[in-house]
Amino acid sequence: MRRPGKRILRSRRPGVALTAVVCAALTALTVPASAARPGRAAKAAADWSVAVVDSTIARDTPSKIGGWSYPVGLYLYGQYLVYQRTHNAKYLSYIKSWADRFVDAKGNIGQSFDNLDSMQAGRILVLLHHETGEARYQTAAAKIRNRLKTYPRNSDGAFWHGTSSSRAHQLWADGAYMVNPFLVEYGKEFGDTAYTDDEATKQLVAYGTHLQVSNGLLRHAYDESKKASWADSKTGLAPEHWCRAIGWYAMATVNVLDAVPATNARRPQLLTILRDLAAGIERYQDPATGRWFQVVDKGSQSGNWTETSCSSMFAFALSRAAEQGYVDAHYKTVADRAYQGVLKKISLGSDGRTNLTDISVGTNVGSYSYYVGRTRATNDFHGLGAFLIMNEQFIRTEGATR
Repeated sequence: MRRPGKRILRSRRPGVALTAVVCAALTALTVPASAARPGRAAKAAADWSVAVVDSTIARDTPSKIGGWSYPVGLYLYGQYLVYQRTHNAKYLSYIKSWADRFVDAKGNIGQSFDNLDSMQAGRILVLLHHETGEARYQTAAAKIRNRLKTYPRNSDGAFWHGTSSSRAHQLWADGAYMVNPFLVEYGKEFGDTAYTDDEATKQLVAYGTHLQVSNGLLRHAYDESKKASWADSKTGLAPEHWCRAIGWYAMATVNVLDAVPATNARRPQLLTILRDLAAGIERYQDPATGRWFQVVDKGSQSGNWTETSCSSMFAFALSRAAEQGYVDAHYKTVADRAYQGVLKKISLGSDGRTNLTDISVGTNVGSYSYYVGRTRATNDFHGLGAFLIMNEQFIRTEGATR
C-alpha cells in the first residue's frame, strides 16, 4: 500500500476497463436503521473514508462535482488514496470521468496555468497516466511542466502565486502545495527527477525562508515588492498566521521529503524548517479540542474558531513526519490528539451521508477579522480532501479501519 507522499502510484491496470472485482464489504455505505435523526447524535461509519467518498459520489456526478480547480483536485486525490486501499473500481472510474472532461484524445487541455492554484489538479493527470498508460495524460501534465519554464519568479527564483498584477511578486504558503507535490510526482512518473526534485526543494526552501517567523509558524503570504495592501512595509509579510495556508505548506514539505533522495542538498534546510514548524504547530494546538484555530496563534481572541481542514492537514503532516523520523516521535501524540478532534466534526446525517463541518471556504490574504469572518462550510472540498488524506494515513499506520 502506498505511503502518502512517496511514489504515488504502483500498479498499472492495462486498458483501464475499470471492471475489476470490487471489494463488496467496502463499496457500499451501509447505514443502520437507527442512524442519526435530527436532534440526535449521529452514529459512526465503519470506515469514514469510504463513507465520505460514497456520500460525495451520491451527491455529485463527475460532471457536476465542479470544474478544473484545486479544491476538486485535492478531494479527488484523497479519493484516489481510498481507491488504492480498497481497490473499488468505481472510485477510479469517477476520477477518470472527471478528468476526461478537460483532456481530449490528443492530450489537449484548455488551461493556461497562469497561477499556481490551477496546477494542483495536475496530480490527477499523473496518477491517471500511471493507472491507464494513456499517453494523453502525460501530454496534458507536460503542459504544466513546460509552463514553469516561463512562469514568473521573484529574484530568488520563487514562483509568484499568480501572474496577474494583483499577485505579482507574492508568495502565498498555499502555493507550496499547489505545485510542488505535482512536480515530484511528475518527475518520478516521467523520468524527470533531476529537474523536478531540484525545483520543488528550491521552492519550499524559498517559501519557508520568507514566510517562517520566530514562533515557527508561517505567515500567510509575502510580497517582495511590499506593495500589496496587506504587506508590512519593512518585511513584506502578511499580518496573520492563517491555519490552512500553514497546513498546505506542511503537507507539501512532507510529500517532497518523502519523494526526494536523502542526498538532496536542500534536505537539511527543509528538515530544519519542518521541525521549527512542528514546534509552532504543537505550541498552538487547542488543549480542549485537539484542533487548531482559524488564526492559529490567537485562539483566545473574540470570534476565533477551530477549523477542520487545517486540523486535518496538521494531523496528517505530523503523523507522517513522526513516522518517517523527520520530527521527534512525540509528535505522533500531537497528531493522534488532532485526529480525535477532527473525528468529532464528522457524522452521518439522517440521509445516511456524511457531514464534515467547520471548514473555511476559499480565502485570500487578509486581516484577523477577515479570517474569523469566513464562512464555516459543511462538506467543502478543502475539508473533504484534507480529511481523506489524514484518515488514510491513520488507517495505514494504526492498521485498522476508522
